[in-house]
Amino acid sequence: MYFKSNTVAFLDGEFVQADQATCGVYAQSLHYGYAVFEGIRAYNTPQGTQIFKAQEHFERLQYSCRVIGLPLSYSVEEMTEITYELLEKNNLTDAYIRPLVYAGTPNMSLKCPTTSNLLIAVWDWGKYLGDQCLRLTVSPYERPNPKAVPIEAKVAGHYVNSIIASTEAKNRGYDEALLLDMNGFVAEGPGANFFFEKNGELFTAPAGSILRGITRNTIIDLAREAGITVHEKFFRPAELQGATGAFMTGTAAEVVGVESVDGESFAKPFKETLGAMLAEQYQALVTGAGALRSRPLAERQA
Repeated sequence: MYFKSNTVAFLDGEFVQADQATCGVYAQSLHYGYAVFEGIRAYNTPQGTQIFKAQEHFERLQYSCRVIGLPLSYSVEEMTEITYELLEKNNLTDAYIRPLVYAGTPNMSLKCPTTSNLLIAVWDWGKYLGDQCLRLTVSPYERPNPKAVPIEAKVAGHYVNSIIASTEAKNRGYDEALLLDMNGFVAEGPGANFFFEKNGELFTAPAGSILRGITRNTIIDLAREAGITVHEKFFRPAELQGATGAFMTGTAAEVVGVESVDGESFAKPFKETLGAMLAEQYQALVTGAGALRSRPLAERQA
């Protein structure tokens, strides 16, 4: 699914066959989840292959490394150029991109390393949560306390929480989980941010116990440009009563509608909500029908 015999990945300064890329069994990241990553998408636009908001994603990768003390010697520009070259080598125009910075040197201690490894992989991946509206359930698992770990960093180990919550929800017959924070406020999904619509306005959780996703921020910008009021505020599950609709956002998921939370359906079908309109605008933006936010490869090479 993720690679074939001829798939190429970037690893530590070289383009290598993906099935030949290796990590030692004494790597600190393997034992402790001490690594950071990004999820990025490239789209086939009228101007050519376009990585959506490459700068924002690679800047966040640098930030994630910095706050957990993981060295990263590559610049945003270098990682962007490498990724475009990697897409070309794999003949991909629409693709999911996974940069991973990890500590591969044998190290069983709990001390930050002095060097790191950079892997960038690309593959053809549809919408992570599919195209059908989701049936969510409030998870018994909470998002981590932001005083315990840097929530705004996209750290590999954080996703143990996501895997457990998502699996538990699916085992109970739902499509995905909706996690609360330590104070009982709605935070986000295991891998996507959450919005709901009420009285013609949108509501989403503020910074604190969420990863402020780049797709989330893009949707907020699109909504405000369209004159829609967006509230970034704390809210409890009970406040979803009477909501018109809801949706989730993320690079892997893009924008996907929510049908219900714990069996309580929203007032309108998703296609009639603000979320559906914003999903269309988002697709227009990333595929080049709307304004492009980054320079395409042809312009960068000119």
